[in-house]
Amino acid sequence: MSIDRVVMAFAGLVILVSLALGVKVHVYWLFLTAFVGLNLLQAAFTGFCPLAVVLKKLGFKPGCAFE
Repeated sequence: MSIDRVVMAFAGLVILVSLALGVKVHVYWLFLTAFVGLNLLQAAFTGFCPLAVVLKKLGFKPGCAFE
């Protein structure tokens, strides 16, 4: 699995979990959803993603977005 796919899967999972926690536990969990969304937005423009850096060091193969 490439870094691009892992980043997208992880972001999607965190968004869904934080939405569920925001509904069931406390509304402040929605700030995590906003943080992930903002991080995805800045990664689209800058090409920098902290998770991609970690995954590259762990040996995942790069995709076309995060080389």
